[in-house]
Amino acid sequence: QVQLVESGGGLVQAGGSLRLSCVASGLSFAVHALGWFRQTPGNEREAVATISGSGAITYYQDSVKGRFTISRDNARNTVYLQLNGLKPEDTAVYYCAASALIRATLNPVLFQEWGQGTQVTVSA
Repeated sequence: QVQLVESGGGLVQAGGSLRLSCVASGLSFAVHALGWFRQTPGNEREAVATISGSGAITYYQDSVKGRFTISRDNARNTVYLQLNGLKPEDTAVYYCAASALIRATLNPVLFQEWGQGTQVTVSA
């Protein structure tokens, strides 16, 4: 049984930073692309950043480029999202997800396993 457990969310002022972590179990971690997605009430889940199985390839949503960094530690079965320069519009529930594919993609449809999410709230 695959489990993805996120942590690291919280309340931060605009301009601040957070580091999200997601620990995975029940899968061969290094052969799965991983991603961070976010969702606000009434809106569809959107891709924030994704990373290939090896960690060599990453993709970012345009609005977070230069501010967020995705990384992974395959020895610890963990994927991270460093959030810097946070803005109020970054407020959302952030989800970690695993794809059956090894290549990175921003398409949420290609991710099959999802965590429960962690809330990030950015105050103005």
